[in-house]
Amino acid sequence: MQARIQAELLRLEREHHVRILYACESGSRAWGFPSPDSDYDVRFIYVHPPAWYLTLDEGADTLNFPVDDELDLAGWELRKTLKLLRGSNAALLEWLQSPITYHEAPGFRAAVQPLLAAGFNPLAGLHHYLGLVRRGVEEDLSAAEVRLKRLFYALRSALAARWIRERHSLPPMELTPLRAMLPAALQAEVDALLRRKATADEKTTVPRPAALADFLATEYAAGQQARATLAAPRRLDPTPELTALFRQLVGAS
Repeated sequence: MQARIQAELLRLEREHHVRILYACESGSRAWGFPSPDSDYDVRFIYVHPPAWYLTLDEGADTLNFPVDDELDLAGWELRKTLKLLRGSNAALLEWLQSPITYHEAPGFRAAVQPLLAAGFNPLAGLHHYLGLVRRGVEEDLSAAEVRLKRLFYALRSALAARWIRERHSLPPMELTPLRAMLPAALQAEVDALLRRKATADEKTTVPRPAALADFLATEYAAGQQARATLAAPRRLDPTPELTALFRQLVGAS
């Protein structure tokens, strides 16, 4: 798969006349709880040659491709990316923290890294993760048997929301550091479920873990309450720094 991913990235550059600045894993493999049959969720950031930006109308800012059983590939254009970074987009903030990097233009992540924590909006992050927890509480974990995959999706999101609520800072992408937010009484159960997921397929179900489900419901309620009281920090406008970075990267293409 590593060879296939590298070949796909080179093909994208050639066929779409772009330069890929960054490509990473964004799914369960990067979150720290893959199954043997987990696909590869590759996300990338790309830039066009300077002439592409010197037109009256803006062009498409996303590249999406059909998902197959192994590879899910999608990317965002640089200007769109930097606007989303200015808006504290949670998905992008995760991409830029990914522990699995498939490609990086020299210095790209080092250039954007200082802007992650400085530009993070706790309210926006809390809203994003609570939406994922809500799906887990109200839909995915309501039956007697639940999909193991969906359980970990909800758990990671609940821990990220709690991190924001208690630490008022950008939560890490991976489950392992987020487990600092998990009560000690639940750690052994999560360990056992992780061992099960490491050998299970993506559709595996388990009996609904009552203690974990109660924890998720409690965290969702606490997060909902915090949305009304969590103060948004005063942030300096990052637009000048992002604009300078945009011009630098486009000029180098």
